[in-house]
Amino acid sequence: MTTRPEPSRSRTGTLVLLLVVGVVLGAAAATGVLILDPFGWLGSGASTPAASAGEATKQLWTCGMHPQVLQDHPGTCPICGMNLVPVEPDAGAGHEGHGGEPAATTDGAPVVRIDPVFVQNIGVRTVPVERHDLRREIRTVGYLDYDREKMVVVTTKYEGFIEKVHVNYVGQRVRRGEPLFEIYSPELVQTEQELLSALEYARRMQGTTPEAAGRAAALVEAARQRLRYWDVTDAQIERLERSGKVFRTLTVVAPAGGVVMKRQPGLEGLAVRPGVEIMHIADLSTLWMRVEVFENQLAWIHPGDVAEIRLSYFPGETFRGRVLFAEPEVGETTRTVRLVLRVPNPGERLRVGMYADVMFRPRVARRALVVPRDAVLRTGERSVVVVALGEGRFRPVEVETGVETDELIEIRSGLEQGRQVVVSAQFLIDSESSLRAAMQQMAGAMSGHQH
Repeated sequence: MTTRPEPSRSRTGTLVLLLVVGVVLGAAAATGVLILDPFGWLGSGASTPAASAGEATKQLWTCGMHPQVLQDHPGTCPICGMNLVPVEPDAGAGHEGHGGEPAATTDGAPVVRIDPVFVQNIGVRTVPVERHDLRREIRTVGYLDYDREKMVVVTTKYEGFIEKVHVNYVGQRVRRGEPLFEIYSPELVQTEQELLSALEYARRMQGTTPEAAGRAAALVEAARQRLRYWDVTDAQIERLERSGKVFRTLTVVAPAGGVVMKRQPGLEGLAVRPGVEIMHIADLSTLWMRVEVFENQLAWIHPGDVAEIRLSYFPGETFRGRVLFAEPEVGETTRTVRLVLRVPNPGERLRVGMYADVMFRPRVARRALVVPRDAVLRTGERSVVVVALGEGRFRPVEVETGVETDELIEIRSGLEQGRQVVVSAQFLIDSESSLRAAMQQMAGAMSGHQH
């Protein structure tokens, strides 16, 4: 279906609809289309002076199988020999002043009656106007990355020297609390000694006044808290207190379970300072999927929406991810926005760096009045559908359209739920070239009355 520019207002007035009854012939040479406009659907631009002088509209006859055959008297089709059928305006839709109701409806569109046998032969199909939730498919690609919210960076909050390493390679799996390395730090040794001294002082103060015992207990708790601030675990503090002697090195344990994804080379003997990244541990039970969508698609996607993910590595399988957030910037050249999805990874089958096809199906309209895309005819700035009134009667209706999907179009005004509309692609054609050819063929015979 193509779109024809609106005719000049000085010649044609307002274009409402081009209604065409036709079929595409199987043979390559037979592609003609019968265009019906004896009722003023195209405006007055095609009328001839003779036709506008009050000449009565002629009865037209055509072939149900070869609609390019058109004549003003009955007979047989010169192609197939079938009897020609009449094409006539509805009896109740004659021009005003000629004994019938006004030709135009309240929206200026006439009603046309076509022989029901002819309608059946050309395969006109109708569907009811219904309400549906509209969903739009947005397809893109993305790649898997670490879940940054489940990645732990191992550092120290004190200076020291790593003396023994328990994690030997990248990719090694560790459990929470498992030893990573042992470090010697003069600051740690000093704080351990302070804790042991505070414990000894508290024991000596037990038989004194309550105030003295309370001050001693406060010193003990302050030393414990200082060690906790340096990420010394409660289990390690209890072991220190039970032993009663300072440990030369402290064992740094994994703060979370996962896989070691990064490790400083040459750790044994390495001098470290506060904040130096020694290891990265990633929990791979979930991953991030990074995708990009165009800025005009972002309005339909929100945090919490679910996307379908397919990878060539796992043919026939569909994974699902949920939108976490959209990054705040739009690419200057690509005009895209990056989204981050969280994807469950049971069994850790998915790997960081894998590419995937991603499809969103966001709901863009709730309980909207919709018709198939084939039912809407574009006429310049207007959108028109043809309403089937029954018994071979049809009427064009101008509508206001809204959201569109691959199959449906939202109707915001102009139609009511339950009305039957024409969706046959052979029935609705908006082609300027077809219009001109048909008007040349039917000049003077199909111009209608002009008053």
